[in-house]
Amino acid sequence: MGARRLALGGAVAAGVTAAARVAFDRRPPGGEARWTRVNHRGEPISLLEGPAVAAGLAAGALVAGRGRGRIAGVTAAVGAGAFGLVDDLAEDTSTRTKGLRGHLGALAQGRLTTGGLKVLGIGATSIVAAAAGTRKTGSAAQWCGDVVVNGALIAGAANLANLLDLRPGRALKAASALAVVPVGGPLAAAGTGAVLGAGAAAWPGDLGERDMLGDSGANALGALVGARLALGLPRPLRLAALAGVVGLNLASERVSFSAVIAQTPWLKAVDDLGRR
Repeated sequence: MGARRLALGGAVAAGVTAAARVAFDRRPPGGEARWTRVNHRGEPISLLEGPAVAAGLAAGALVAGRGRGRIAGVTAAVGAGAFGLVDDLAEDTSTRTKGLRGHLGALAQGRLTTGGLKVLGIGATSIVAAAAGTRKTGSAAQWCGDVVVNGALIAGAANLANLLDLRPGRALKAASALAVVPVGGPLAAAGTGAVLGAGAAAWPGDLGERDMLGDSGANALGALVGARLALGLPRPLRLAALAGVVGLNLASERVSFSAVIAQTPWLKAVDDLGRR
């Protein structure tokens, strides 16, 4: 049953991602210029990969997930992808508000940036996904605690994947590696299939530096990976995973992941794999 759901989720996610990307390319919503950015080489690159991947992830989770896992996976991917897309298309590039600290600082001053809206929106949809997917065992207080932990893990993973989307293939590789971590739960096989399938469809454009995930694709990818872990790991491992995700998010405020990767030979070898 697990192998069938994995194959089904992968096939559906890959098919929907590829089909959506072709459709978007033929008729980009709002025109091609709206979706064009400049990559780390200073070359033009398209953000259309992002919503295509988010659609593929949601479709894979919807078709191959089961019960509460299906609801949680779709909610996590759609919510993170939608709020990421708002930040992709409506971000005010004239300001220097960056990172969680910058956006939360702006909120504290009564100023809502698109990044701040994304933080709030993904946080809210992650809690909804966690509430839908968390099995009710023990007392109400225990269940509420699990929902908070699971929601934080989903939201934290969504943001972490976005932080990795600075070089071709980096976020896809990280998400794929985490998607094959053995877990149980109602999203285990479906989540793995959806992430690997959508990633496989996006791989050529991303590594070929024609496309990038952007906030929409990276946030959706991380959210589904986070939901899979949140619903499939026992409580002690979930807490450990959350601590790791929070730690990496906080470290990113002071440390450049790209610099660390460049200075670590085995990480650099993985990062360069398949790239120009």
